[in-house]
Amino acid sequence: MICNTILAPHSSASLSKGFLLHTMKTRSLLFLSSHIFSLSIWSLLLCYSSALSERSTYIVHMDKTHMPEDFTSYHHWYSSTITSLNSISTSLHNNDNNKAPSILYSYDNALHGFCVTLSPEELEMLKQTPGFISAYNDRAATLDTTQTYEFLSLNPSNGLWPASNYGENVIVGIVDSGIWPESESYKDHSMTTEVPSKWKGTCEAGQEFDPSLCNSKLIGARHFNKGVLAAQGNEHAKVGMNSVRDTMGHGTHTSSTVAGNYVNGTSYFGYANGTARGIAPRARLAIYKVSWPEGSHSSDILAGMDQAIADGVDVISISMGFDKVPLYEDPVAIGAFSAMEKGVVVSASAGNSGPALGSLHNGIPWVLTVGASNTERSFGGTLVLGNGKSFVGWTLFPASATVNKLALVYHKNISACDSSELLSQLGRKSIVVCDSIKHVAKQIRHVTESQVYGAIFMSSDSRLTERGKLTMTCPGVVISPEDGKSVIEYVKTTIHPLATIKFQQTFVGTKHAPIVASYSSRGPSWGCPSVLKPDVMAPGSSILAAWIPDSPAAQIGSNVFLSSEYNLLTGTSMACPHASGVVALLKNAHPEWSVSAIISALITTANPLDNTGKHVEENGYYDPPQPASPLAMGAGQINPNRALDPGLIYDVTPQDYVNLLCAMNLTKSQILSITRSKGYNCSISVSSYDFNCPSFIDFYVNESVTGERKFRRTVTNVGDGPAVYMARVNVSNDSAITVSPNKLVFKRKYEKLSFTLTLKHSQMEKKHSVASGALEWVEETGRYTVRSPIVVVPENVVFNSETEGGV
Repeated sequence: MICNTILAPHSSASLSKGFLLHTMKTRSLLFLSSHIFSLSIWSLLLCYSSALSERSTYIVHMDKTHMPEDFTSYHHWYSSTITSLNSISTSLHNNDNNKAPSILYSYDNALHGFCVTLSPEELEMLKQTPGFISAYNDRAATLDTTQTYEFLSLNPSNGLWPASNYGENVIVGIVDSGIWPESESYKDHSMTTEVPSKWKGTCEAGQEFDPSLCNSKLIGARHFNKGVLAAQGNEHAKVGMNSVRDTMGHGTHTSSTVAGNYVNGTSYFGYANGTARGIAPRARLAIYKVSWPEGSHSSDILAGMDQAIADGVDVISISMGFDKVPLYEDPVAIGAFSAMEKGVVVSASAGNSGPALGSLHNGIPWVLTVGASNTERSFGGTLVLGNGKSFVGWTLFPASATVNKLALVYHKNISACDSSELLSQLGRKSIVVCDSIKHVAKQIRHVTESQVYGAIFMSSDSRLTERGKLTMTCPGVVISPEDGKSVIEYVKTTIHPLATIKFQQTFVGTKHAPIVASYSSRGPSWGCPSVLKPDVMAPGSSILAAWIPDSPAAQIGSNVFLSSEYNLLTGTSMACPHASGVVALLKNAHPEWSVSAIISALITTANPLDNTGKHVEENGYYDPPQPASPLAMGAGQINPNRALDPGLIYDVTPQDYVNLLCAMNLTKSQILSITRSKGYNCSISVSSYDFNCPSFIDFYVNESVTGERKFRRTVTNVGDGPAVYMARVNVSNDSAITVSPNKLVFKRKYEKLSFTLTLKHSQMEKKHSVASGALEWVEETGRYTVRSPIVVVPENVVFNSETEGGV
């Protein structure tokens, strides 16, 4: 806004001399030794219109070194600043009806600053105050919605579980939608009653939540909703449950996956029957509710992370994220940097926007970014024909229905199963056979609305059940089209065809597993493409964990909704807490390790092979399936027991992360928004994309042009003593990789040695091709294989989410 008019001294729109003097005196504490506004601020104020614009919520970063000595705390400084702005703007506009801007949160751990509701005019005034760094709008986040411990080879006899004492006394902060504290997963049986002395948190009282519900397992519970209330924009704003109690189920599910206690006899309506337990069953839980049915906002997320760091958690698990937000405005990135400095590992979900490349969020260098896979467990039922032939298919019909020797019907007029009216004309005690079409969910709905007793559906699309898209609301089963041909042939050639369906069956040992889930978001990272993301993948499809009993977990028919204390959910939200649990175990087994050391150990020991010994594939994207690239699975499936003893680690200091930010050409203010400290300096070391991470990614502009890139890395020997490692490389196309030196001789534990990897990528076979491979440092006795993924990607994939995925 440009002001072309100079106001006369006695104009009604001008400021009186008395008001100027009064403001300068009463608000002098806002400023440093000058105690006055600069002339530019007053010029700016005089140019504003006579009415304040509608207020918005902003997250404001401040340089705390500018706080005047007269203030006793940062919050006092921030509050005085905002109060002054309000007094000035109200007097300027002679409007007593304007609601004063209010500070929602003061931050001192995740960042230095506060969250506040301001008009655009007040924001411009704030920008002129000493200590201001940056401000940006509050944003909405996206949630990334017990056999997995066996699939990850965790066992009580050896390996990470006993070495870490099952994560005892590690405190995991869950930043999510709250908790259902009465769940059996949060009982504290067999746990020590003494809470770790470093714990500074508490359990807050709230609506339908009493602090007495906390115990030796659930040691902390807080809720943060000022941001979501402000976003509603009216004085009557409210949330459905003003406490840490979970009304969405997401937080209950993720937290019990991380550290739920042992619960016998759990199942999902007869499926996945067994003993439920978290990955770190002896770890403590601290819950920070920041996600609400009304929304999830960055201001609340930052407040939750800020409090978790202050409370003394060891791990933060967050299954939500922000798409295409720069690091210096991403609350997860900002909070995680502070956490990293204090040794707190942040584990975050990659998102559910796959399989497009470049669809990933939480691609933050100092965060463990987790993609999702399936497991070797599947659920379903068995179809038995009257002639004795049987077929196994998918179903999660939530009951042991009596579908025994009923009439099997297949007719061309109804075979599409696309009309509930036509289906209702069949006999009530009939099982209809539906042709293979794309919209199986619609077929299920039509059958449910009809009077047909049950149905046989056909589909070869494994993504349907993987994504949790299908809700089996009628007694039905999905079989393959190939098996469907046999069923149809039986109906056509039999006078009285009959069928029986058996439900509530769980199958273990499914081949091939793991497979990268089609929904799991792929890299590269939009915010920092020079660091390969995701880091690893973990089980995320059809995961059984605790649930809220007042929200439906299943449905029968059109209007019968069933509750359950345990539920099967799918998403990278479910993969993230698996990795968070493993991090908790590693924190206990290796308290001396840095955040980057733990992330490195998980990456270099991840398994790129499935349970048949073949390279992990991508689900449902190609027919036949193709090997997954590191953009889909990172280094592969987490391998907890191997991560306990990785041999070598790639360690990173906070300054190394800053050097990377400097290389990205971030401004000083943008870097300060992340680091909160002027102690980091781009001139301390060479700013470089050559970041000491345990993975390698390079980009090409034109597939017909060859290129070369050198990577410099340093590894630390964390084995028992002296060791010798030899380099072994492979790549999927004709690219050439050389390593110098190709032999590393360590004389002692914790010794560091450096090497250079040179990648010469040749012409790509086709446009948008992705080439991948790996560097392996193999210890001469064969005890360790330290593997780092390598990928070469088209440069435009970072900015084009429609680019073809896969390899």
